[in-house]
Amino acid sequence: MSRRHKAPPFAITILDEMLASQTEPLPLQKRTHELTHMLQGLAAIERGEKPTLDDWRRCSDALNHLETLIVVMKVAADHQGLLEDAIKALVAAGHRFRDGLPIRLDGPGIQAVRAMLEDYSDLVEQLPARTIIRAQRLTERRVRAIQSGRRLAHDVDVMDL
Repeated sequence: MSRRHKAPPFAITILDEMLASQTEPLPLQKRTHELTHMLQGLAAIERGEKPTLDDWRRCSDALNHLETLIVVMKVAADHQGLLEDAIKALVAAGHRFRDGLPIRLDGPGIQAVRAMLEDYSDLVEQLPARTIIRAQRLTERRVRAIQSGRRLAHDVDVMDL
């Protein structure tokens, strides 16, 4: 008889969301850590000698959070369609990695990803902490659903790369 593996607990809980400020942004230390982490991933992909899958994940996580803020929560908008361009660029970079090439973005991909990460940074600086924590919590659940096979047409599982 096979054993079912229990999924690990979610990193962000409803309690985290409920305890977050409804009016103030994330604490400065947390914002700085998150945004620095994200921008280091982008810098490694743009200019690093050997960008890693973790660098790619840093950018992908931020774009996934941004997508949740725009598409699911509707607290932001993407009037220029750059989010889709940025996602496509990261998918292409992931496919390069899968094919044994360095993780890199082309020129338009760099512009789209950088613009979207800057927009995400602006939102993290301005939106209430509770809104950002909720987006992260919803995104974590969506990623877990993707990993278990419940995908939307545009979803990419990093494990497929």
